[in-house]
Amino acid sequence: MTELIDAEADDDGVAEVADVAGGVLVGHDGSACAQEALQWAADLARRAGYPLHVLRAWKMTTAPRPSTWEPGYVPPLEDFETAVREQLEAHVASAGLDPSLSVTCHVTHGSPARGLIGSAARADLLVVGARGRGGFAGLVLGSVSDQCVRHAPCPVVVVRSGTASGVAAG
Repeated sequence: MTELIDAEADDDGVAEVADVAGGVLVGHDGSACAQEALQWAADLARRAGYPLHVLRAWKMTTAPRPSTWEPGYVPPLEDFETAVREQLEAHVASAGLDPSLSVTCHVTHGSPARGLIGSAARADLLVVGARGRGGFAGLVLGSVSDQCVRHAPCPVVVVRSGTASGVAAG
């Protein structure tokens, strides 16, 4: 079952921080790496008896085009939020998670690091993927996983792309 819950909306009525009351929070940006992190987090949450929260942070420039978009018309932010939520739900559905696992999808408007760190305030664990961008490009672009490791209010697991076996260690 997938629930939809968000909290702390900005002036436009879209959520900036999700209300995650315990459990495992995993960030998902739509990448294959994020899908690996989702699988890892879901397996751990299932075995630990925790709920799973999947969060995608978005900005207008990174959101999929809403169904209400047409040339010459910029839809309201709520329409972009809906499009992001639908895309996130499709990624979660395609992961084939255990149906007995409690899964809640959240979308937050803003930077990924800010959305994850703010939403992790009451989470038991934050799981993020890492694509392995390193060197100068990693320094210039910044790293969501690095920001989460440094600033999250809870323990953080970083799942490196290509290293997850699909089963959490333990």
